Amino acid sequence: MRRAAVLGAGSWGTTFAKVLADAGCEVALHARRPELVKTITEDGENRDYLPGIRLPSAVRATGDAAEALDGAEVVVLAVPSQSLRDNLTAWTPLLPADATLLSLMKGIELGTTKRMSEVICEVTGAGSDRVAALSGPNLAREIAEEQPAATVIACSDAGQAEALQAACHTRYFRPYTNTDLVGCELGGALKNVIALACGVAEGLGFGDNTRASLITRGLAETARLGLELGAELTTFAGLAGLGDLVATCSSPLSRNRTFGEKLGRGMTVQEVQESTRQTAEGVKSCRSVLDLARAHGVDVPITEAVVRVCHEGESAAQMVREIMSREAKPE
Repeated sequence: MRRAAVLGAGSWGTTFAKVLADAGCEVALHARRPELVKTITEDGENRDYLPGIRLPSAVRATGDAAEALDGAEVVVLAVPSQSLRDNLTAWTPLLPADATLLSLMKGIELGTTKRMSEVICEVTGAGSDRVAALSGPNLAREIAEEQPAATVIACSDAGQAEALQAACHTRYFRPYTNTDLVGCELGGALKNVIALACGVAEGLGFGDNTRASLITRGLAETARLGLELGAELTTFAGLAGLGDLVATCSSPLSRNRTFGEKLGRGMTVQEVQESTRQTAEGVKSCRSVLDLARAHGVDVPITEAVVRVCHEGESAAQMVREIMSREAKPE
């Protein structure tokens, strides 16, 4: 039985701990709050993030990072992307030297415009062959309910990706492998930004044509940036690209889409943030995505519009008008 540590007990971290346990791993789930550790330990359920979902007995909750990491062969990082560097700085001395590090995070770091795998390598000193990312249509609640889903595990080392694939393959969760880490991470980060725009459109009362247009042009935006950074075009046609984008832009379970919908209905960013305990990664990452795109001379009009709404006080209605009035170009 492989030993795994999942650092971060939000909805996705807890769900993935369940997946690993169902695949035959012994799992330590690290949570910051003692009351959450107590609830998971005593009730076998994370009521804060996944009420009604029973966790396997192979999932053990702990508030002690050293305890969670002791002997772990796989270390899963499932914290908000903008807090990764600080958390990882504290955890690095505790990491087993030969553990594989798997990122569940979908964001670009503010200030540095680094992808999560780049932050992991920089902070821990781990080689890129030990760092992987998981990306795809991963709505946590559906997977926790064991609804069939597929995903992508990306790593520059195909052997590591295949080992991780085996560690989390269950009857309801089907991982594929890919060596295009750049493309998979960019797909995961940008889909959150596009989902915010789709949510805004939903909140404004627009329908399927608008959503399909945003999804399609958002995919083009993602692919343009990805190709400039060395990603493979085929990645964006797969689970980590189009698959994740469609699910995140369409489902009411998507944090980013729901956040955008509330903005479209007239709430401010602060009001929406105060109304939810979940992290909508795209709200912060949209700024770092825009910085990254500008640094490489890539046009990302939907991302620019989301930044204006989330951080510059532009109204949702004005955002739509500006997108639609842009100069017409060949597709």
